[in-house]
Amino acid sequence: MAKVYYEKDGDLKNLAAKTVAIIGYGSQGHAHALNLRDSGVKVIVGLPASSASRVKVQAEKLEVVEPAEAARRGDLIAILIPDPVQKQVYEKDIAPQLGPGKTLLFAHGFNIHFYKEGVGVPALLAVEQDASGQAEQTALAYARGVGSLKAGVIRTSFKEETETDLFGEQTVLCGGVSALITTAFETLVSAGYQPEIAYFECLHELKLIVDLIYQGGIKYMRYSVSDTAEYGDYTRGPAVIDGHVRETMKKILADVQSGAFAKEWMEENAKGRKRFLEMRARAAEHAIEKVGTELRKMMPWIQTSKEEATAAQAQARR
Repeated sequence: MAKVYYEKDGDLKNLAAKTVAIIGYGSQGHAHALNLRDSGVKVIVGLPASSASRVKVQAEKLEVVEPAEAARRGDLIAILIPDPVQKQVYEKDIAPQLGPGKTLLFAHGFNIHFYKEGVGVPALLAVEQDASGQAEQTALAYARGVGSLKAGVIRTSFKEETETDLFGEQTVLCGGVSALITTAFETLVSAGYQPEIAYFECLHELKLIVDLIYQGGIKYMRYSVSDTAEYGDYTRGPAVIDGHVRETMKKILADVQSGAFAKEWMEENAKGRKRFLEMRARAAEHAIEKVGTELRKMMPWIQTSKEEATAAQAQARR
């Protein structure tokens, strides 16, 4: 059973008289910065002079400086910028500022909505190197500052978090789900069914199922749907996700564990992302996207969420 920490385990005194430097101000960076400030922690934000997010930082009356200056002044440096640029920023702006008493923190996957609600979201804690002997206490204080200890913080390792995160994104959360939806859509359309009906059955209704799973797990979802759907789940699901898929997943996991995926992605970025951008453009032209654009016009109540998501994505890329 994984070790889980709660508010009683984190003491904000461990951040007293310390400055937290937040590098980046996307969906994660501004959530961390605002929650830490509201918890009484001294925060500065590191952004390049060209960043459009500087105005947003200043609007919150937070101090914003160049990343190198933030790293120089920060006792705890939270790196909250996109993966592809982390190496460059670290080597240029952060590494030269490191020394005794400095702590580095990396974070993934925090949801700004839950921070705004004051609920907190579960988080992970890993200590890779502990020169001071205080890394865990500092991390728990930080977790309390951003609100995660309200929900619970699970002890893990950098290796476990990184490898499971990449594997989950590729096989289920992004790659697997996207490919499954698209293939099912194409199967129905090629069989003569209307694209609009295929969209609703294979994509739109997925939210209901995911919400049920999110709320109570797979068992609760099966309890909530019809017996017909549940029977189809048991008998047809394993035929779709069969032994061949399982072997493919093992290969994907092996690529993550060996570093092959990370090497491929870094090389793609170094070459200007040509292949990545071509794939993005090709996917955007798929029929399922065009059908969905038209159908969502019939559902104005979901447009605000879409606009917010687009804005958040754009901010996270800055």
